[in-house]
Amino acid sequence: MSIPLSVLDLAPVPSGSTASESLRRTVDLARLAESLGYVRHWFAEHHSMPSVASAAPEILIAHVAAATRHIHVGSGGIMLPNHSPLKVAETFRTLAGLHPGRIDLGLGRAPGSEPAASRALRAFEGEQFPALLSEMRAYCNGGFPEGHPFRKIRAMPDDVPLPPIWILGSSGASARMAGAAGMGYSFASHFSPTPAAPAFQAYKASFQPSEAFARPHAILGVAVVCAETEAEAERHASTMDLAWLRIRRGQFLPLPSPKEAAAYAYTDFEREAVAEYRQRTIVGTPPQVRAAIESMATACAADEVMIVSNLHDPVARLRSYELVASAFLD
Repeated sequence: MSIPLSVLDLAPVPSGSTASESLRRTVDLARLAESLGYVRHWFAEHHSMPSVASAAPEILIAHVAAATRHIHVGSGGIMLPNHSPLKVAETFRTLAGLHPGRIDLGLGRAPGSEPAASRALRAFEGEQFPALLSEMRAYCNGGFPEGHPFRKIRAMPDDVPLPPIWILGSSGASARMAGAAGMGYSFASHFSPTPAAPAFQAYKASFQPSEAFARPHAILGVAVVCAETEAEAERHASTMDLAWLRIRRGQFLPLPSPKEAAAYAYTDFEREAVAEYRQRTIVGTPPQVRAAIESMATACAADEVMIVSNLHDPVARLRSYELVASAFLD
């Protein structure tokens, strides 16, 4: 492939299906992605969303890593304010011990859920993210000063390093922090209207080499729907058009089918809103999708592209990833 491709998986829940069925299907996508040459398979963390089953990415990571052979598996991401830093360190050291060299730890500062779920999780405020990150790392590198109450705590297993850390961003606020700390960086262009290029430039300008990253590595997250024909791609993409509109109105439902989307009576205002959302989504045939991905990656000098495809039809979803991979075979 001319640019490395990876998968971002939310374990989407289509209408007429169940969340547990979506969880079991994650292995199908991971095995396909591995066979097609995708580099990573990351799971997002979202809570209390009937359209998303990936509420516990660490469990899905273990499940998929055990069912594959070499693809990197990780979080995209663990929303650190939702968790005890010690527990995250222990969980990901355990995963690293079980699957050496294959685990990625992607971290985000947003709660990944609606406000009531954040309160139920006892989540920290996003502004505390740097302190939480420092605490998590200190459990693994002896970083607590003399006399600190946590100094003697050991994040077990202590014979394996914490996996490489990637900082997730959607506005560029964390880019310099990721670079200065020698971490990887991933930008969520699949939902952020903010251009990725300034964030990537800030990340690379501030980058300091580390044991985990000898050089900067910036991942661009993009939403993609690929099919054999434009008409088919548009039909499948209508699922996310209506799903996104519902989420914007605070309606959290399973992913609608293309038939449901076709039957929905959009107002003129809603059509304008969907058109704005579509500017952040790549929809088309394999040649069209390749051209669009390459254009976006070149514009921000991305080192890798991570694709999220939330389609109602599980078969069409797998086929979309397959067609994208085939488009990049030189």
